[in-house]
Amino acid sequence: MDIKIDRIIRSQRKTIALVIEPDGRLIVRAPYLVSDREIQRLVNSKEAWIVRKRKEFLAQPNLKPPRTLADGERFWYLGDTYPLKIVDDLNPPLHLSRKFYLSRSALPHANEIFKEWYRQRTREEVTRRVEHLSEGLNLKYRRIRITSARTRWGSCSSRGNLNFTLRLAMTPPKAIDYVVVHEMAHLLVPNHSNAFWKQVEKIMPDYREQKVWLQKYGSQLVI
Repeated sequence: MDIKIDRIIRSQRKTIALVIEPDGRLIVRAPYLVSDREIQRLVNSKEAWIVRKRKEFLAQPNLKPPRTLADGERFWYLGDTYPLKIVDDLNPPLHLSRKFYLSRSALPHANEIFKEWYRQRTREEVTRRVEHLSEGLNLKYRRIRITSARTRWGSCSSRGNLNFTLRLAMTPPKAIDYVVVHEMAHLLVPNHSNAFWKQVEKIMPDYREQKVWLQKYGSQLVI
């Protein structure tokens, strides 16, 4: 029996990628010219991996309940959590200094404000690392884009565009290093073959530790 595919997303990418969402849905990202039959054949061959990934998500604690935006509620930044403090007047409306200070007038739009804050911090952290690696390894990329992805830390398109989720600013600096190294290694090896992982390890020997951290705490890193 064929494994159910919940969604197929086609693009100019060169390889097929399988993505298991936290709710167990199977998303397939594939090149335009790959047939549905070929995609299904690959998915069926990855049954054991799909079952294992779904079990891993089920074993994780439930996603955090909706934010209350009350004093003391904690938000992640660079691997640590900081309590929220609502204040009367603040410009800009969100500021971090031992606590996250949020202007009371901004409460109706707090989600968007936090997202934009994390987006800016992620762009700063990622851009610095990408430029350093690009110069040191003589790698060429086209542009950096910060997304709102909830299940992917990053991606590298066939055109050399680097995409990173704004949630990266919530992770420790070393975890950010790993995600940047992972995506830039795809500029050299476009798949997840042994050659790819050897390239990642060559650049970052302790990448496995950071990968484990993201797997362990990733479900908690939400706005």
